[in-house]
Amino acid sequence: MRFRLVPIALAASASLVIAQAAVAQVQEPIQPIIPPQQVNLGQVELGKKLFFDPRLSKSGFISCNSCHNLSMGGTDNIKTSIGDKWQQGPVNAPTVLNSSLNLAQFWDGRAADLKAQAGGPIANPGEMAFSHTLAIGILESIPAYVREFKQVFGKDKIDIDQVTLAIAEFEKTLVTPNSRFDQWLLGRKDAISADERAGYELFKTSGCVACHNGPAVGGNSYQKMGIVQPYKASSPAEGRSAVTGKEIDRFSFKVPTLRNVEMTYPYFHDGAADTLTQAVDVMGRLQLGKTFTKDENAKIVAFLKTLTGDQPSFMLPILPPSSDATPRPNPFK
Repeated sequence: MRFRLVPIALAASASLVIAQAAVAQVQEPIQPIIPPQQVNLGQVELGKKLFFDPRLSKSGFISCNSCHNLSMGGTDNIKTSIGDKWQQGPVNAPTVLNSSLNLAQFWDGRAADLKAQAGGPIANPGEMAFSHTLAIGILESIPAYVREFKQVFGKDKIDIDQVTLAIAEFEKTLVTPNSRFDQWLLGRKDAISADERAGYELFKTSGCVACHNGPAVGGNSYQKMGIVQPYKASSPAEGRSAVTGKEIDRFSFKVPTLRNVEMTYPYFHDGAADTLTQAVDVMGRLQLGKTFTKDENAKIVAFLKTLTGDQPSFMLPILPPSSDATPRPNPFK
């Protein structure tokens, strides 16, 4: 049995936002977040379980939600994430919220879309440290998963393509509309304060919108970290050059979304900026050649906090129990 459409009321609401956003788009470089108009509900519910299931990791301890915590802005709020056997990752975990709006996934853009991204951490020895084959074996040993996969995909056998498709479909729903700034864009002029509006004007006139634009306020281009002044990173990550092999792409990273940015600290690909005040100062000097005054910085930060939208809200999934045949994890091995 296949599920294709979102509820009618949600689709109608999304259509209204699209119509309103079309007007806002003409006037501003940032557009409102639009909820997804069509999702496969069966895949979403299955993907939700898989997103929270730590049995897809070698230790049986790490899930997608470990590094992309949906209670913490879709990230983990630490400098770089902790993987299998307490390994420290090389980069800061980007938020999963609104990630469907990105031109590609990961800081270096090595995954073309959410589906391609979903399989990476499972098999990464520094993250979940499993293999796709072993992960499928776990799922096949759990009768409730076998039944649900067959119901959703209509196939007798589970494969990694189904796993990543389901996770991606769930992640597609993790958008955060209705921020105060979106309300302002859509015509509610009292949704932001005078200082927040002044911060937005500074954000535009200083050149921040050259990279941070569109519905996600970023996520749609690659830019060199350190245009005016070099950036001294605390991470060995090379950026886009690791994917393209081109020296010109060294230290170019996907521009992060600024949606919900007050929740997704620390900042930058190496997590070096602990606060928004620090991040705004560094970005001003290194990317724009501009030193913001204390007052200007505070106003830009105030604007950035208006970008926090409605967080995903749903019942936590109840994961199906392992069977006697399900291999038991050994997190210390």
